[in-house]
Amino acid sequence: MAYWLMKSEPDVYSIDHLRSEKRKTDHWDGIRNYQARNFMRDQMQKGDLAFFYHSNCAEPAVVGVMEIVSEAYPDHTAFDSQEKYFDAGSDPDNPRWVMVDVKFKKKFKTPVTLADIKAQKKLSDMRLVQRGNRLSILPVTPVEWRHILKMAGES
Repeated sequence: MAYWLMKSEPDVYSIDHLRSEKRKTDHWDGIRNYQARNFMRDQMQKGDLAFFYHSNCAEPAVVGVMEIVSEAYPDHTAFDSQEKYFDAGSDPDNPRWVMVDVKFKKKFKTPVTLADIKAQKKLSDMRLVQRGNRLSILPVTPVEWRHILKMAGES
């Protein structure tokens, strides 16, 4: 099993949105960065766990956990001109973009803020805190995973 951190702006799609979905499951669409796409397409597997991270907000934070419940498959929003993430260059016969399905597992009572993460020496090598690393999907090591769960009071 691998661990991930997946970012979403809470005013666009929050952990509460995911929790309120039928079967607490939804697709994770709109990834338009090749490296993030490659993580989903080439490494992410059904059964992996991911931190749900609220980004681009007053207090960015890890707010909960979700499970990857599908392998990567073509992101249909790339083919629909009415969609926010439409990509005219993406061909349905050779899709450029993929998505996975995720399922809500838990929302933390105590979110783990970016400031809290940066203050932890044990997390100083985490990709989230590395300069210039703004990817919306990042791998998380098992040590980082356990430490953040502990910070959230979930260990």
